Amino acid sequence: MTASKPSGSLISDQTARSAAWWKDAVIYQIYPRSFADGNGDGMGDLPGITRKLPYLADLGVDAVWLSPFYVSPQADAGYDVADYRDVDPRFGTLADFDLMLAEVHERGLRVIVDLVPNHTSDEHEWFKAAISSPKGSPERGRYMFREGRGENGELPPNNWQSVFGGSAWTRVEDGQWYLHLFDTRQPDLNWENPEVREEMISVLRFWLDRGVDGFRIDVAHGLVKAEGLPDWSGRESMVGEVKTPDATEEAEATEPTPPYFDQPGVHAIYREWNRVLAEYPGDRMLVAEAWVEPAERLFRYVRPDEMQQAFNFDFLRAGWDARRLTASITESLEQAGRVGAPSTWVLSNHDTVRHTTRFGLPDPTTLPKGVGAQDEQPDDALGLRRGRAALLTMLALPGSAYLYQGDELGLPEHTLLDDDVRQDPSFFRTNGAERGRDGCRVPLPWKAQAPGFGFSNQNDDDAPSTGADPWLPQPPAFAQYAVDAQVGQPGSVHSLVKDTLRERAARRAGRGSLEWAPTHRPDVGVVAFVNGDVTVIANMGRQPTELPAGVVVLASAPDAVQGTSLLPDNAVWLLPR
Repeated sequence: MTASKPSGSLISDQTARSAAWWKDAVIYQIYPRSFADGNGDGMGDLPGITRKLPYLADLGVDAVWLSPFYVSPQADAGYDVADYRDVDPRFGTLADFDLMLAEVHERGLRVIVDLVPNHTSDEHEWFKAAISSPKGSPERGRYMFREGRGENGELPPNNWQSVFGGSAWTRVEDGQWYLHLFDTRQPDLNWENPEVREEMISVLRFWLDRGVDGFRIDVAHGLVKAEGLPDWSGRESMVGEVKTPDATEEAEATEPTPPYFDQPGVHAIYREWNRVLAEYPGDRMLVAEAWVEPAERLFRYVRPDEMQQAFNFDFLRAGWDARRLTASITESLEQAGRVGAPSTWVLSNHDTVRHTTRFGLPDPTTLPKGVGAQDEQPDDALGLRRGRAALLTMLALPGSAYLYQGDELGLPEHTLLDDDVRQDPSFFRTNGAERGRDGCRVPLPWKAQAPGFGFSNQNDDDAPSTGADPWLPQPPAFAQYAVDAQVGQPGSVHSLVKDTLRERAARRAGRGSLEWAPTHRPDVGVVAFVNGDVTVIANMGRQPTELPAGVVVLASAPDAVQGTSLLPDNAVWLLPR
């Protein structure tokens, strides 16, 4: 498709499911181990989340999404689940979860929990039974065990590589190999096995019965593998892949689909799950983590009888670039409209370098797999200015928006994290070639002058912080981003986000539609659109751009406007005079 739409073209995001809460929800992602520590052990937990719910309600979000808190050896920060029906003691108890859920609902918010159906932990009872059972046993049939190649089976069954680096196969004592698209300790389940399907539906019901409002489906595109598990030597299709600026739809269409991602069989699974959720009141929802392109394939996951949302990673990968952003918004809304689903918008999450850091790199469209002390460092001030403008722009778009914890503070990546404290398996499996995701997972700063920036606190919010050091060290620069340094302060990122969420809700922007404005000029770096009575203009170019007549309701920075011009790296919301 072309990089822009003609001025005046209308892209609707109205859907047949318009009454559902998730259609325009602003959802706040909580990474439990790094949000708030309630017991002083240096690790975030469920009681810590419960204590901070007034903060989230005051910010103005509609729902929270919790990354995994299940029983796990934490080989991949909880995405290696050993028990899907219990809370890891590091994070609390089921009673703590029930209390948190009740208090979230009491404040009129919703709760989405992570579900990890592609793989389990190697400490899951099923996998322990598989390892201790013979070849061909029902226990092994729950996973992807295969014979090896070579004269004595000494070679892996195929050439697949782990997303985290290295071979996707590990050999066990009796000579068979098991598949793990991620870490060795995350064996892939066999979704051709009816027992696996029945078990995961039982897990869904367990949490639905407790009252959760939805699920984020991890690696939603990876459950089903191609028949025969054929070799594949194409490019990687997960976090970090970036389209080249001159990529065309024709080129993308000819890119082969990996035999372990986005197979047609995944859709039958989600149609079944859709029917399960429909049995429960309250518009329960599923959101897909599916790194799939082009957009037409992604939006197959949100057809009316499948999931309700899918993360819009194309928008995240567009970076700070007017042409790319225009193309992403246009295609996303068009494809969403074809299947009657809302678009989603996201700038950062627990798997990507934070957008304020990415936007401060020499190429603000890049998506590196971590940034370390040995790498080129970002311009933090520039990245923050662009990050503020990007948030203001994103929150004006029709559909649902996701904020990653710390986005509301303008929090940057910890780019100087020492290698000896890193924990991400991708760092170790690539021998440090990938810095990994630890830098975006550093615990939040709550108090500028407190030890650990107030992350660990067993007392009330006005008492001194107590407890162990945070599980990952925070950089000294986090002091300026701390919650207590921003809440209620005019001009802070927190105040900007809170004000923007209030205006978004009042003007029902999430349920609106988008029309490119006459001032929309991506060729010179200007993105401009109308949603309802608001005109949004973001200047991603190098020169000031003249603003049309109107009243500035929101500006991304106090000095964003000079006279009648919007300065570069800023954005505004305008109302008619």
